[in-house]
Amino acid sequence: MKMKQKALSTIAASALALGALAPAVQAEEVEISAAIGAANMYYWRGLDLGNGDAAVWGDLSASYNGFYAGLWTSSGDAALGTEYDIYVGYGTEFEGFGIDLSYATYVYPESEIEVGDVAEAILGLSYGPVSFAYHHGLEDLEDYWYAKAGVDFGKFNIAYGLHEDDLAHIDLTYNYNDNLSFTLGKVVDDVDGTYNDDAKFVVTFALPIDF
Repeated sequence: MKMKQKALSTIAASALALGALAPAVQAEEVEISAAIGAANMYYWRGLDLGNGDAAVWGDLSASYNGFYAGLWTSSGDAALGTEYDIYVGYGTEFEGFGIDLSYATYVYPESEIEVGDVAEAILGLSYGPVSFAYHHGLEDLEDYWYAKAGVDFGKFNIAYGLHEDDLAHIDLTYNYNDNLSFTLGKVVDDVDGTYNDDAKFVVTFALPIDF
């Protein structure tokens, strides 16, 4: 994991820092959606990439018949600066079973990381309250993978995430409403003591933008 430290810092959180990109909604015409948000830390897969600093972000996407594409941007992490993520994918559902396939590339202009340098292929699966996401690194991250499984209990979600070198974490999230959520995250296996395994409390606020 020590060799992966910089690589780990180049992979974005999702818009709410809670997991994989959400499946697209089936639509008969192009739908445009946008949101802005903030959190008290840049929480990513069990780790605080902002060294305790707050993070702000914005998302703009378009979808059509399950296909979607968008741009997510953030104030960035402590190591690499401002972040821009470009993603494309397809999501659908049949008989209660959801599947989502996407590609995301992560850009950090201040660190000269350009489109395609750092990317992931992402598979998301869901059935009822159960969800699973698998991220596989591409290009400079071809040896990296991350998997996360979660279960919803009403407004609560519990999830377990595992990095390729056995760094593991557990998240407990309470979604107060569509805009505000609270997450308690804890590293449960920090490999060789490299990472801060103190419990982390994350407050995330998201505000959709109407067109």
